[in-house]
Amino acid sequence: MREEKSRIRQILRERKGAMTPEERLTKSRAICGHLMPLIRDTETVMAYTSKEMEVNTVPIIQGLLDRNVPVIVPIIVKEDVSLRLSYLRDFAALVPSTFGVPEPIGNEIPARGEDVDTILLPMLGFDRTGARIGYGAGYYDRFLEKFPLLRKIGIAFACQEMERLPLDPTDVRMDHIITEDGIVYP
Repeated sequence: MREEKSRIRQILRERKGAMTPEERLTKSRAICGHLMPLIRDTETVMAYTSKEMEVNTVPIIQGLLDRNVPVIVPIIVKEDVSLRLSYLRDFAALVPSTFGVPEPIGNEIPARGEDVDTILLPMLGFDRTGARIGYGAGYYDRFLEKFPLLRKIGIAFACQEMERLPLDPTDVRMDHIITEDGIVYP
């Protein structure tokens, strides 16, 4: 299974790499448009801070902040392969950190997993059964194991869809998957 997932990850990286930065930004804005109606003003949303090749979460996070929806972002803790959480109130707090991910290092406002209602997850790939494949380190799978009742929304580009992904017992299915084409799962 590990070799199969590795092969799939390589295919998906190539697909994302074939997109131009302009295409990624246009599609990211469309994803934001499809996502925003799903978010209630009364909930707290955990959103990943995107790297260059991922769905750009800046429009999403800014849209949430503009609506006064509390936003929590993860901070990668490599030592124990976990996520530490911080509220985000201003993009100026973000600095490139672990794996080049923007994180509020030095400007943390501590948050707890129990504070989160909905989590927006990065995905390297997905299928129409709600399955998600990440980058392979398992940070989000471990987090979701501790907080299984969170509403899980995976966001990705349509080109990241696979017909069927192999799943480990620890892999968690999404409640919703959104691409630039709209809500593709359920």
